Amino acid sequence: MPIRARRTRLLWRTLLAAALAALIATLMSPGAAQGAAPAPRTPGQAPRTQAPRTPGESKPVYSYEDAIRESVWVDTAIDGDADGRTDRVAVDIVRPRELDRTGRRIPVIMDASPYYACCGRGNESQKKTYDADGNPVQFPLYYDNYFVPRGYGYVAVDLAGTNRSDGCVDVGGRSDVQSAKAVVDWLNGRARGYTSRTGNDRTKATWTNGATAMIGKSYDGTVAQGVAATGARGLKTIVPIGAISSWYDYYFAKGAPLYGSGPDGLSNAVESPEARARCGAVQQRLVDGAPRSGDWTGLWSERNHVPDADKVRASVFAVHGMQDLNVRTKHFGQWWDALAENGVDRKVWLSQAGHVDPFDLRRGDWVRTLHRWFDHELLGYDNGIGREPMADIERSPDHWTTDRVWPPRGTRTVGLHPAEGTSPGVGTLGLRPGKGTETFTDDRRLSETDWAGRIDTSTPAKAGFVSKPLGRDLRLSGPATVTVTATPTTRTAHLSAVLVDVGPDTIRDYSAAGEGITTLPERTCWGPSTAGDSACFKETRAKTAAVDYTIFSRGWADLGNWADAGHGRPLTPGKPHTITLDLAASDHVVPKGHRLALIVAGTDKNLIEPPADTPTLTLDLARTSAKLPLVGGAGAFATTAPVTPGESRLDGVAPPRRINPRPGGSTS
Repeated sequence: MPIRARRTRLLWRTLLAAALAALIATLMSPGAAQGAAPAPRTPGQAPRTQAPRTPGESKPVYSYEDAIRESVWVDTAIDGDADGRTDRVAVDIVRPRELDRTGRRIPVIMDASPYYACCGRGNESQKKTYDADGNPVQFPLYYDNYFVPRGYGYVAVDLAGTNRSDGCVDVGGRSDVQSAKAVVDWLNGRARGYTSRTGNDRTKATWTNGATAMIGKSYDGTVAQGVAATGARGLKTIVPIGAISSWYDYYFAKGAPLYGSGPDGLSNAVESPEARARCGAVQQRLVDGAPRSGDWTGLWSERNHVPDADKVRASVFAVHGMQDLNVRTKHFGQWWDALAENGVDRKVWLSQAGHVDPFDLRRGDWVRTLHRWFDHELLGYDNGIGREPMADIERSPDHWTTDRVWPPRGTRTVGLHPAEGTSPGVGTLGLRPGKGTETFTDDRRLSETDWAGRIDTSTPAKAGFVSKPLGRDLRLSGPATVTVTATPTTRTAHLSAVLVDVGPDTIRDYSAAGEGITTLPERTCWGPSTAGDSACFKETRAKTAAVDYTIFSRGWADLGNWADAGHGRPLTPGKPHTITLDLAASDHVVPKGHRLALIVAGTDKNLIEPPADTPTLTLDLARTSAKLPLVGGAGAFATTAPVTPGESRLDGVAPPRRINPRPGGSTS
């Protein structure tokens, strides 16, 4: 995604060489480089699509201790709580005082969240704090400490219905998105701001040039994607970390329910006590619009950002854990593909961890990269980041590789086929279509680790298909699908499909507490601190596990959705039904000598809920196949001589813990 510098005509280069040299020297000085930004604009005027590109790096030359800290309430122009008055959302701001005195207008970094009062942000669950007069004291996370001294404004927005904001939480709906978009509009002179929640004293954002970045993990990153999908003018870039692209896919997988409650449960967790008392009607709409049947409704259409990727004006720097079992990588994969189809400038980091912020995975590299990204996108610095590889991928704990584009060129969708083996439930996987059948009975007590741990053993609860040992490394990069033709014995049935790398390795222990990290007592500091807002955060290290297999992609479905992905129906016992399961996007290398396995089974304990019945399902192998994204295409799937299956001692990682149903989990 290279972004070419604006070229100056040869004549002007000749005539103005001396002047340009002097200008560059000025821009590179600490004070000017720190504050350089697109030319000032009047409120209501949209920032330029492309800022002038200048060399340099913003420097920490402004006082964090003396920074202006203030609160503004922005009118969202909607009345979510139906009290006859449009809702106002609380916006806490910190910005350099020195630049306010000079009149230089600056860009803004924003994190809009529902978690600032209820649950906290980051690995240490930091919450906002205020002084006796209600002025903001602590801004969670490091964005304020690090970027305000470098000439940025930082804005932390309470979504409607949370903390100090009016309105109601609607979990990804119009009110959530408008809570943040209204603030982008206010920063660009298009919305009204007030000095209090109920008063009439207006205030304008005369201190900013309107260029805005949104960043945040989980729910926060989801809101950033939602605002970007409105095409909001002035939103220059977003950095969604472990974000949801479709709220239906957070709660369901093609009809199969993933949690014990719907969005109403999350709303209850984050709403302020005042909002809870006045928002009963909104809560009921969340219940009515999200039936546990898993049927697609209008509520889910409103909360699906993927179809609106064609409206995105902002660049996107996406981050996701490939073992995130809270916000699964299907969210990243479908969003990424839609952005690519619409030519959106983008960059990605994919880690081996679960629902973890890159600040707690690869801290130094992350902060340096984020700094350069914001300098490029918001200040217009030509620092080369747009010409660097698009993707950073964690291959093993703390070992990262890069790709010029992602998925890499040469990736092809290849069909692999299961076939009968020498014993029931232990089949083969290869390029040629299979034949015969395999039968298993849903056992809701077992999980994917139970199945994978006995991949070479005939067991009644799964059908496993394993390749011969690979003759060379095999890289899978992107999303996959598994099409299953199954005949059930009951009127309801749920299905799971997982891809497994069978062979020894050391991985991040994503299913343990911390989801791949261990928090240490030592702290490192990322900017200046004040008495009420420390820039020092606990260090982490990779939590690893020695394993004999690695599950690297998974997907689920309700077989009752075989005819309509958005609407389930009772099955006909004894009749075959065909359905395609979407497996989460991943990037995994199965090493030479390891084996690639596909497992098809029923309920994946702790990850989907069981059906009403306990079905036995018979797979028609001739009509069952996997379509996998192989780098190098079919020719990359090279195997050696087969090995004799035997009893396995596979232990794998610890069984998945019950996933916390709110985006953010234990490490929100």
